Amino acid sequence: MVYSAQCSVVSEEAKKDPDQPPAATQKSQPGSVDNEKNEVLDPISWGYDLYPERRGEKYKPSWKNILFRGEGKETFDKLSCEENVYYCVKNSPLVKLMLGALKSSGCAVNLRRHIACEVCDPSVSGGYDPLLNQVVICQNVARSKGMVQGVLTHEMIHMFDYCRNNLDFKNLDHLACTEIRAANLTHCSFLSAWHQGDASPFRVQQQHQECVKTKAMQSVLAVRSVTEEQARAAVNRVFSRCYADLEPIGRRIRRNSTDMHRAYLEAPFYGYD
Repeated sequence: MVYSAQCSVVSEEAKKDPDQPPAATQKSQPGSVDNEKNEVLDPISWGYDLYPERRGEKYKPSWKNILFRGEGKETFDKLSCEENVYYCVKNSPLVKLMLGALKSSGCAVNLRRHIACEVCDPSVSGGYDPLLNQVVICQNVARSKGMVQGVLTHEMIHMFDYCRNNLDFKNLDHLACTEIRAANLTHCSFLSAWHQGDASPFRVQQQHQECVKTKAMQSVLAVRSVTEEQARAAVNRVFSRCYADLEPIGRRIRRNSTDMHRAYLEAPFYGYD
């Protein structure tokens, strides 16, 4: 999932941050106020309301949520989220592959600078903020190591696309393309497609593509104020080209397979160390 945060002012210290990765071209630098194409005038229509801490607000649960939803443990949840992130960085083949691919592409990731655990709207588990070049892990939703691995991999595909392909997230087709790639490479399997209603034993060849289309359309709808018809049309316009693009993982990851490990071992052959 991708969103764009409203951030009209960046301090001089942030501009000079040595941990800020360079962009693939001089025209667009992730996290720079000069990147006018990603300025957001209506944060709600861009999904920014799903990430309240992106607005500089400190989440304060109501007493009802503390009593009935078990909230009020935000500090503990943040520490647990950060521990899961560190575990995935050290142990997940997919996360390590994505970190290597970003570094080889000139966009090395610094954990303290580029990954943030925050309280989000319960409808999302994570996001990518191209203005600040940060992956957001929703600490109140992605609580297990497996979920954190999925969020990190998904959002770092968006980060990779932004680094390598100079994406314009105001362009609905660009957004649909990166969501197609993320769903294609990390989410859809026969089981997940079955749960979404996109698979049957008689349509095996089509189920993966339909799962990817459904997942990409849902992600676009979650963060953009567009109709279902507009989201579906954008996905269909770019589907063939974006579905065929398997960089940097190189294969579609099947559930309960060795695909993650094989992709990680093969990464150096494609220049992703």
